[in-house]
Amino acid sequence: MRPIYAVLSVALWFGFLGPRVGSAQLVTNPQAVPRTGNLPVVFLNGYETDCSVASFQRSFGSADQVMQANGRASLFFNNCSYSGGPSIEKLGALFSTFLSGLTYTDGTPVGMVDVVGYSMGGLIVRSYLAGKQETNGVFTPPASILIHKAIFIATPNFGTPVAALGLSFSRQFDELSSGSHFLMDLNTWNQNHDDLRGIDAIAMIGNGGTGIATTPGFDDGLVPLSSGSIRFYMPGRTRILPRCHQPAGRLLEQTGLCPQNSLGISYVTASTEDNSRIMVSFLTGTGDWQSIGTAAEQNSFLQTGGGLLVRARTNTDVAVFPNSITATPSSGASKQLNMANTELAYTDLIAAGNVDLKVSADSATFTESVNLPAGGTEAFVVKLGPVVDGVAPSAAALFPLVLAPRMIVSIYGSNLAQTAAPATSGPVPTLLSDVSVMLNGVPVGLFYVSPKQINAVLPDNVFGLVPLKVQNSSGSQTLNLWLEPAFPAVFTLDQSGKGAAAALNATNNQIVSSSNPLHAGEYLELFLTGLGPTTSQGGFAVAKQQPTVRVGGSDCPVTYAGAAPGFPGLDQINCRVPAGLGTQAAAAVLVQSGARSSQKTTVTVQ
Repeated sequence: MRPIYAVLSVALWFGFLGPRVGSAQLVTNPQAVPRTGNLPVVFLNGYETDCSVASFQRSFGSADQVMQANGRASLFFNNCSYSGGPSIEKLGALFSTFLSGLTYTDGTPVGMVDVVGYSMGGLIVRSYLAGKQETNGVFTPPASILIHKAIFIATPNFGTPVAALGLSFSRQFDELSSGSHFLMDLNTWNQNHDDLRGIDAIAMIGNGGTGIATTPGFDDGLVPLSSGSIRFYMPGRTRILPRCHQPAGRLLEQTGLCPQNSLGISYVTASTEDNSRIMVSFLTGTGDWQSIGTAAEQNSFLQTGGGLLVRARTNTDVAVFPNSITATPSSGASKQLNMANTELAYTDLIAAGNVDLKVSADSATFTESVNLPAGGTEAFVVKLGPVVDGVAPSAAALFPLVLAPRMIVSIYGSNLAQTAAPATSGPVPTLLSDVSVMLNGVPVGLFYVSPKQINAVLPDNVFGLVPLKVQNSSGSQTLNLWLEPAFPAVFTLDQSGKGAAAALNATNNQIVSSSNPLHAGEYLELFLTGLGPTTSQGGFAVAKQQPTVRVGGSDCPVTYAGAAPGFPGLDQINCRVPAGLGTQAAAAVLVQSGARSSQKTTVTVQ
């Protein structure tokens, strides 16, 4: 990266110079939100130093008028309304209170909204979703979230080097700095990732900066492309526009970080502008946004590269304070990472693929290989001893990163065990080989252990964000899991999680297939995991939260849903096949329990 010279007045890096624009479209009373037939849209502004002039229009222009023309009410969460420059964590909590207090004009609560977060505003949204607290590593995620869709505009998801020039000017500056502890926490709160709680989300980022902040074509004057991308959440969800962090006439243009006559990434002047078209398309559910601007995967920088945010730990999961961390990709030159502080390191441009990270410290020197996907920045925890890459339902890899009590899961990683242990007929809640697994301090029953995979069944009646600890003779690692009451995952015949479901035709107790199809009125026996806690009824362990099933798009009335007798963690659903399906070689099967739906599998019907 190129250095940023002192000519930049970082005290006003999100500032605005220009006239205010009046508007009657913005809803100013959060207790009188008009019903329009569509969800209201809440806009969040970015960092402000001159709160006396902060307004919706200075951040978003006439976006409220565009929303009104599309049948949407607009509201504004102005972080300047809260004095003292609160931390982003506190602003996330205040945003939660703001959402909970929204009511329609008839007095009923606004149950769900869409959001548009500009710059730091996007981090406020993310902090709310994760329940991030000011103490490092502490989270209290809300059990239910009130956001349907989110648009992140120029959000420094992994920070900006410009904020570092604030030199502890404010807590917000520190948190916005590349490689901050706040950002590391935010990007590793759930299984060392952030899935945005599974909400529907996209990002708009700009590459219209002059390159003084980083490299020409790689930033919007403040935020690097790899930081603004939401590749960490999902590929194909980031659009790049040739715009700057601020429009013309503002500080970034005056300091040379944005060129003259630049267009602001969040500032809307007409409904025909690309930023406006993306917002409208995504919020109204059309696919037009996917052809506006450039996909991150097609950008010359991001299609083959990305960024790194790295934390090192000992074999027993204790913090390492490196002297240096060096990244060596399988193709391309080695690069010494920037040390953001005594613990964390980062870089914005490194070749994607396998990357060897060499940690040099007084207490430990070691190398670990990670896989960096192209298209954005990834956070990695590198360490000796056991390393957990992720935990997923054994039936299928589902999105978001949600698990359920009693679920059969697979723990993936490296050095999880010294040798493989044979599979057992049931879970063993003690040591299997040299490995033990604890969830919130409760032993986890193990079915199978190998150096790269552990199969286990989670304890019953454990909910929320809970620590999972994997320990063996070489060390341990602890990470957070998010558990909800249920998240059905259907087993499939080929064990891929896709295609034909593991299901029986109750008429003959044979596997459903082309030679043994289901007929109207017959009973489907479906095998899955993730139905959650059970209660005893008639000698059976029945799921407390009863699911629904659709086969071929029609309801399949459920007659039993609960534990499959004799095998811990395995669930079973019996449902009566509806009439009118005709002959389908691959009729779609979908199980829903509460707010969570299974992956789509198939059965054969005639």
